[in-house]
Amino acid sequence: MLPKPSANAASEALASCRSAFLAVALFSAVVNVLMLTGSIYMLQVYDRVLPSRSVPTLIALSIIVAVLYILLGVFDWLRQRVLSRIGIMLDRRLSSPVVSIILSAQVRGAPGAMQLSRDLDSVRGFLSGLGPTTLFDLPWIPLYGGLCFILHPYLGWTVVAGAVVLIVIALLTEFLSRRPSAEGARAGAERSALLEAMRRNAEAVAALGMERRVTALFDSVNDRYVATGLGASDITSGLGTVSKIVRFMLQSVMLGLGAWLVMQDQASSGVMIAASILSSRALAPIELAVGNWRPFIGARQAWHRLKAALGDARRDPLVTPERPKQQVALEHVFVAPPGSPSPVLKDIGFALKAGQGLAVIGPSASGKSTLARALVGVWPAQRGSLRLDGATLDQWSAEQRGAMIGYMPQDVQLFAGTVAENIARFDSEVSEEAVRAAAKAAGAYEMIVRLPRGFETPIGEAGGILSGGQRQRIALARALYRDPFLVVLDEPNANLDAEGDAALTAAIGSVRARGGIVVVIAHRPSALAGIDLVLVLAEGEVQAFGPKDEVLRKTLAAAPPAAADVGSPTSKMMVTANARG
Repeated sequence: MLPKPSANAASEALASCRSAFLAVALFSAVVNVLMLTGSIYMLQVYDRVLPSRSVPTLIALSIIVAVLYILLGVFDWLRQRVLSRIGIMLDRRLSSPVVSIILSAQVRGAPGAMQLSRDLDSVRGFLSGLGPTTLFDLPWIPLYGGLCFILHPYLGWTVVAGAVVLIVIALLTEFLSRRPSAEGARAGAERSALLEAMRRNAEAVAALGMERRVTALFDSVNDRYVATGLGASDITSGLGTVSKIVRFMLQSVMLGLGAWLVMQDQASSGVMIAASILSSRALAPIELAVGNWRPFIGARQAWHRLKAALGDARRDPLVTPERPKQQVALEHVFVAPPGSPSPVLKDIGFALKAGQGLAVIGPSASGKSTLARALVGVWPAQRGSLRLDGATLDQWSAEQRGAMIGYMPQDVQLFAGTVAENIARFDSEVSEEAVRAAAKAAGAYEMIVRLPRGFETPIGEAGGILSGGQRQRIALARALYRDPFLVVLDEPNANLDAEGDAALTAAIGSVRARGGIVVVIAHRPSALAGIDLVLVLAEGEVQAFGPKDEVLRKTLAAAPPAAADVGSPTSKMMVTANARG
């Protein structure tokens, strides 16, 4: 079972890495202390070895320094490995909640949801780079500066001046790169969304000769993305070069100042060399911070977006109602598509009892598919409530709600995988018997076993190796998997032949016979077979609701004489169903 996103999943994931960050801080402390090795070595060589001309002392110092440098490398390697694993740990903790948010955002029509996946990649990539080690090295700058003050106050104040200049450069980098980085993130999200839309519609693009035009559209978006990225890169690289020049100049200034102090008999030759090394080490973290500012800004923005998105995630309830067995009721429900303030469904109210089947009919754009999405909880109601045995859908977790609802959308979409995996909804605890039972209930068992590898046949992306009718029957089996209480089918017979229609009628009958409820969005008359109730929608409002024969007879009698001549699908359905029933 997937981890459940919590209201503070990002903070919890980061808190779980606290001990690892403490280990990195400890390793950084050891690394920065060992960084003094070079300065102390030079100081001892110039002030002790050369005056004494002692070869054994030089050899002993050199062996000690070699060991310390090996330890320096080991601890630096260890902290980098720990940081890389922190990135992987965060990715593992947050990837499932991020995918859940992306899916729910796609359902709600919220734009830019895929950016969250790239944000997680950005955070993981930053933690695996040099940026975090630089941040852990910054607090040790006062140590090196203080040692320079011990060597001579002039040397210490020179380091302070250089640090102030580099800090100003770092602040300029932050100020100047913030806006281009944000614009680049937005342009990148727009580019990715467009590329995904082009991929989904590749067949239509090829068939309609739109390739050159959509490529030109992508080029314009891509040019804006590249331009914003180039602007941010120019700022960070330019200021990074300035900071590098300042550090090189400061190192030479320290050498020159040390030489002057030696000539004034205020310092030794070892102090001159050691101070130059110390100043370089003191200012290196600031310079590296400026050079790594762009990935740091990107990772920081990505983390803020992740925290905001995960903070909006709803916790699953700790105690849920029992699985419904008796009734589905809509009470004064108003539903609008995601992002639209105007409701498509207005004041919808009806109730269905266990064992009943409802057909929803009406002209195009009357709100039938919107009603289907509302019934399964995909589009929540603006007002009113949908209740199963008195409980609203949000009283169950998404996984529990999915287990008691079967849904077959108008646009059938299957996943790359086997037939069995798609029927079982990729359940990790798949039951062979439940898969076979669902296939038989959908009348698809014989069709499936005739496939090259039966239930284990890989169907390709979006079920590409299957016909439209085969995809629809497998989707019907998926909707019936593990006997859900409420089954909603949106135009389930759009691609079915006579055999498929008969299987659909049998499937509807089997759901009703076991005490389930079936709602069918219908355009073709054959979908009304096996149904006992009909609801007529027009312009988002209920025009009629009741027993099938009664509603169809009244609706047909109330229709204007011209309706039958127009030949609309709904009129034909009413005439055909009335003749049958």
